[in-house]
This record gives sequence, C-alpha cells and structure tokens, in this order.
Amino acid sequence: MSEPATPRIPTIDLRPWLTGDPAARGEIARTVDQALQTAGFLLITGHGVDPGLRSRIRAAARAFFALPDATKQHYEAKVGGRGWLGPGAEANGYSEGTETPPDLKESLTFATHEPFEDPVVNAEWYAPNVWPEEVPELRTLCEEYLERMGELENHLLALLGEALGLEPDFFTRHMDHPTYGFNINWYPGTEVTGAPQPGQFRIGPHTDFGTVTILDRQAGKGGLQVWTDEGGWEDAPHDPDAFTINIGDLMARWTGDRWRSGRHRVLPPPADAPTEELMSLVYFGECTPGTLVESVPAPVGRVAYEAVDSHVYLREKLDSITVD
Repeated sequence: MSEPATPRIPTIDLRPWLTGDPAARGEIARTVDQALQTAGFLLITGHGVDPGLRSRIRAAARAFFALPDATKQHYEAKVGGRGWLGPGAEANGYSEGTETPPDLKESLTFATHEPFEDPVVNAEWYAPNVWPEEVPELRTLCEEYLERMGELENHLLALLGEALGLEPDFFTRHMDHPTYGFNINWYPGTEVTGAPQPGQFRIGPHTDFGTVTILDRQAGKGGLQVWTDEGGWEDAPHDPDAFTINIGDLMARWTGDRWRSGRHRVLPPPADAPTEELMSLVYFGECTPGTLVESVPAPVGRVAYEAVDSHVYLREKLDSITVD
C-alpha cells in the first residue's frame, strides 16, 4: 500500500524543531520545502503563542472598529503607515495588475518604531505608532504580540534556511532591525459594507510583498482562499490553534522561485450569511532597510532575478495597492 500523499498545505508541529532533535528537524525541513514549492503556504502548531492574547487583541480591536467613523478618522493613515485604514483605502488586486473595486475591510496597522541610524530611512519606515486613546489596552496587547511574532519569525527563518540546505543565519542575519508590519483586519458584514460589487472581495487576489507572513485567522464562509496549480482557488485549511504561514515576493525572489509567493484572497460576505464578521491578525515579516535580495543560485534556485533593494521593492508594492 502506498503512503498517503502529503497535503498541499500541511500542518507542522513546530515543537520538535524547537527542541533540536536532528532527525525531526530534517523531516520538518523537507516538508516545508515541498509545501512552499507547491502553494507557498503551511500551518504551524506548537508555536507557544498564548491563544488568550490573540482573543484579547480581537476584543480590544472590535471595540475600536465599533466607534463612529468620525472618531476613527482621527487615526487615519495611508497604506504602509500607522493607524486606521478605513473602507476603500486598499485594493490589493492592483498589485498583480487586476483592477478591482476597493477591498471590503477596515484595518488597524502598526509596525516597528525603534529609531534607525539613517534619518531618511527613519522618517519613512520607523514612524511612531498611533495608538487609539479610546482603547488604551490595545497598545500593551499589541506590543506583547509583536514581541512574540518577532521571536517566532526568527525561528521560522532559521527553519527556512535549513529547508534550503543553507547556513542557519542565511535569512536571520538580515533581520537585525526589520520593518515588520502588523495589521488587524476587520471584515464586517453587508450591514456595514453594503452589497459587494462585481469582482469585489474582502481582500482581492494578491501575493504578499515581504519575506514571511504569520496569520492568525478565523474560519468563515467569506474567508481565506489560496491558489495552487493543482487545485486552483481552494478554501484554506483552518486550525484554531495554528498560524497560517505564507511567504512573500521577496522570499520567492531570494529562493530563485524555488518557493512560491503564496497567492490568496479573502472572499466577500457570503450571500447566505451576509452578517458574517471576521477578524484577522496579520504579521508581515520584512528585512532591515538596505538589504540586497539576490537569488540563491542553482541548483537550489530556479530563476536568477536581478538583485533588488528590499525597501525600494516594498515601497513600490505598497504604492500599487493604494486607492487614490
């Protein structure tokens, strides 16, 4: 009898990787390599992040999103900034050249803010976070969460280096002062958004722009779908204890397209559950400004991309999804 096929989007228990068992680490690395070649996605459990912390962030953010628009507008930000992104701010499908109506969501967006030595870079990428006064607990919760995400990202990047057969710090050495981002995405029902327009999504089809994305999501009929060559658009598997991990464009370029930048979308509110409301916590891993992303050569890499400055690339992508 043949062995069952590994699912295109597998679930990986991270605990054996963290405990350092060589055989288990090797098996995990092989599974990761295969999953990222086919879909660019995987699920991880055993990450050690308190589920209660995630629940408390959602409760605090929900209190903010329930405020009147006039109050939320005090915190309005541009795409890539810090604060509130209101309805109509983004159309993620634009990043892959698809003109769609604006995405049906609101976001609170935060990022790293520790000063950088270059004042020009500091002004563009390390502005202070803007914390809503009406929900004071949100700052403490998010700062704790971001600390956990930074630790988890470094574990994942070491795993990715192992999966490519490279030195353990191949990626992490470029993350000493990264410009990570954190979005709390609120997907309300049609009583808030109105009926979806043709071709309108909660988030339009796109790939992420940076290195590694760590997503804490809720299951729903109007939820996450991922693209695979074998199956086309598929509902993403969900485990409430797991994080959904996908790699972004810069990581795909770094690996010479050995790994896929995970294409995905979030469906609009479903016709048979129009009041469905979901919330996602999305951590976007990025590099230290000035990192030169060069494709790993063959036989690991498949395509030799022209080297790019990580943050020139990121800025172009952020500008591309901004709705004027």
